[in-house]
Amino acid sequence: MLKTAIGRRQRVVICIDGLDESLAAHRTGLLRSLQAITQELPNVRLFLTGRPFIRGEIEKYFPTADAISISPAKEDTKTFLKVKLAGDSEPDAMDESLRADIMEIIPQAISEMYVQMRSFLMLSRSHTTYK
Repeated sequence: MLKTAIGRRQRVVICIDGLDESLAAHRTGLLRSLQAITQELPNVRLFLTGRPFIRGEIEKYFPTADAISISPAKEDTKTFLKVKLAGDSEPDAMDESLRADIMEIIPQAISEMYVQMRSFLMLSRSHTTYK
């Protein structure tokens, strides 16, 4: 049904965010289906995101995919933490010392982790780039 619906379109982009969060058994079936769709329908492009550990699995189905690594800036992490802490449902459970530790330690740890892990994998199947 999906192939029929998207086959009539001039250009289709299928975006799946957080592919690594799916169960491996389900991911295999999904990737196999996406592979079949892209092989039959040249108008379809994929945009997949996930953590680096699934890169090999994705490349198995899409060996010509382009990968782009993205990592957060330390300031973006700090901004995110400020927003989350401001919305804390139990603000009295935290003192200023803990808040300061959170604002110092987490951005540093995440920054180092992403440098090592090469954060996210974004793939787009393309012989030509879709923009």
